[in-house]
Amino acid sequence: MLQIEIDGKQLSVEQGVTVIEAAHQIGTYIPHFCYHKKLSIAANCRMCLVEVEKAPKPLPACATPVTDGMVVHTHSPKAKQAQQGVMEFLLINHPLDCPICDQGGECQLQDLAVGYGNSASRYKEDKRSVAGKDMGPLVSAAEMSRCIHCTRCVRFTEEIAGMQEIAMANRGEFSEIMPFIGKAVETELSGNVIDLCPVGALTSKPFRYDARSWELSRRKTISPHDALGSNLIVQTKDHTVRRVLPLENESINECWISDRDRFAYEGLYHDGRLKKPKIKHGGEWRDVDWPTALEYVRHTLECIGKEDGQEQIGMWANPMNTVEELYLAKKLAEGLGIKHVATRLQQQDKRLSDGLKGAQWLGQSIEDFGNNDAILVIGANLRKEQPLLTARLRGAAKGGAALSVLGSSKEALHMPLFAQEVLHPNDWAGFLAGLAQDAQSAIANTLQQADKAAVVLGAEAQNHPDYTAIYAAAQALAAATGATLGILPQAANSVGADVLALDSGASIQEMLAAPKKAVLLLNVEPEIDVADGGKAVAALKQAQSVMAFTPFVSDTLLEVCDVLLPIAPFTETSGSFINMEGRLQSFYGVVKGLGDSRPLWKVLRVLGNVFALQGFEYGSSEQVLKDAVDADTLPEKLNNQAAWQSAGVQTASGLVRVGGVGIYHSDAIARRSAPLQATGHAAVPAARVHPNTLAALGLADGDMAQAVQGGAKLAVTVVADAHLPENVVYLPLHTENAALGALMNTIELARG
Repeated sequence: MLQIEIDGKQLSVEQGVTVIEAAHQIGTYIPHFCYHKKLSIAANCRMCLVEVEKAPKPLPACATPVTDGMVVHTHSPKAKQAQQGVMEFLLINHPLDCPICDQGGECQLQDLAVGYGNSASRYKEDKRSVAGKDMGPLVSAAEMSRCIHCTRCVRFTEEIAGMQEIAMANRGEFSEIMPFIGKAVETELSGNVIDLCPVGALTSKPFRYDARSWELSRRKTISPHDALGSNLIVQTKDHTVRRVLPLENESINECWISDRDRFAYEGLYHDGRLKKPKIKHGGEWRDVDWPTALEYVRHTLECIGKEDGQEQIGMWANPMNTVEELYLAKKLAEGLGIKHVATRLQQQDKRLSDGLKGAQWLGQSIEDFGNNDAILVIGANLRKEQPLLTARLRGAAKGGAALSVLGSSKEALHMPLFAQEVLHPNDWAGFLAGLAQDAQSAIANTLQQADKAAVVLGAEAQNHPDYTAIYAAAQALAAATGATLGILPQAANSVGADVLALDSGASIQEMLAAPKKAVLLLNVEPEIDVADGGKAVAALKQAQSVMAFTPFVSDTLLEVCDVLLPIAPFTETSGSFINMEGRLQSFYGVVKGLGDSRPLWKVLRVLGNVFALQGFEYGSSEQVLKDAVDADTLPEKLNNQAAWQSAGVQTASGLVRVGGVGIYHSDAIARRSAPLQATGHAAVPAARVHPNTLAALGLADGDMAQAVQGGAKLAVTVVADAHLPENVVYLPLHTENAALGALMNTIELARG
């Protein structure tokens, strides 16, 4: 440890710590712009100049490592003069447009100018003007004259997002920050450059001119868009969500959030929001009040139960619903004798679920996962499924971790990889079994030799028709190498659904094969949330009654349902999620409900009262949570080990559809967010196929073809992609192709 003195305070610090980091340890603030704790040191703004005894001139605190016996003065006359001089230079060309700047009120330059700037400028010449840039639908760079060239945005895209999409062109007074010519900023983490920008050069395009920072109320909540459980700050005005920002939590999302977390809120107020309960009568929809709608549900379920039996009632529940909502759904199902409840809406292989010993989870904390020395990821489209976890993996790989990937396509991960195996999904189980038997193979050896290692399964593996065989091989590999076996859950509360043991009776695929007479949809859009959306819609059309508890109305729901009950999205309800590491996180509603929408847990509670069931006397979601989950015993319910009877292989043959769910089509809110849908990630995908497979099908690059799957046909453009294995069709799930069959299943391509 080194002994140093900062502003008369003695402290001990480790070798390699910089002056600005040492000052932070004792609560001393040194003004800065370019420095950020998560980015490399640039030392180009010079705002952090401090006086160091025996040094001939002021030194930048961010780039000066401490030495034993160093004496630093951060606010001495010499340091203040240096800092004021830097501020004068920064303000020479900065436009005087604070009254119209979106960053006004939360601008770092504005704040520091008060303490370090002069009341008048000695510079009388014309200010420099820089043309605005087009960075796409999410980030506004219309006012680049405000840029002070701190290069935080440049370093973020290169170091954290992994792909440099912003750079500084030219030199000296002609320097400009810009995206690559003709290209938008496409990284799935791009919105973080808005938070990083210390001035008003980069701002949120959807939020632009919407509200002043001092007009907004700040509320904490948890992201419902993936299983990471990112901590968010939701800013509201007039009982509407206006902006979403990251809430720093080093153990989960650090200080970042994904664009899906940041911009999905725009979908909350889509024209499709359901504001009143509706009942279909004589083929026409009519608005009704809540008592009438709930009485309709009671009467319908009782009639079908008496006439056809409880076996003919099914419940489909979205695993992004809260713990409280899923617990009351289970309690209602038990009270009514409903035996068939499904939350694993995209999974096709039920056999594994019957042999699991507990809830599937990551197998370790998120921080520990990022600190593994060797990691094997199986069947995951990482950047789509887990954009922020991928950033953490990127940091681990750059730090020397041996990251191997087994997948159905060569995903551009923008990080150093030990191995990237691209195989047909039918070959995954055999490949993994071979690794388990041959510990000397390169991938198995890295897992075995590492002090900490992990084997994790992504969504494509979980949705594979032969998930059982893949899981068995992965479990055997983990056991043989001493690695931790983990799962990347597919929804915000997938772990919570497992902990509650909600799934029972027939699986979702069994309910599609043998349709029920009555189905309750809990926040489910069947055409896209369920594997084989076309088949799901067809099954619902055969039902006598379909009752949807939903925040949004859609053409499909209007067609297949006979009652629609408006429920609140996550911003309008309190609740809890259990994230991938098994952490229980609770949140409150941040705005009041839109129209007559109600939190689903309240709707289910009242429905229990309508049926006169016992145990539905809850006054708050906290009371429901207390009965649903014991936080002290929660870790005991997390177990990835499985034991099952050997069963026949169910692997699909022929052409197999891969590609996962589109990053901005993962949930109803994101699917309705106009800014997200305007990005390249949300564009209607072409069908990518290996050139040899295209030739065998009589197709060529750029041809129009008919994709046939699940009894549905769709015209698609085919694109040759030599990075794919043969006999797969890379066609991610999108609203435009949702009518096709299940992901990871057989698909046909024929000339259109």
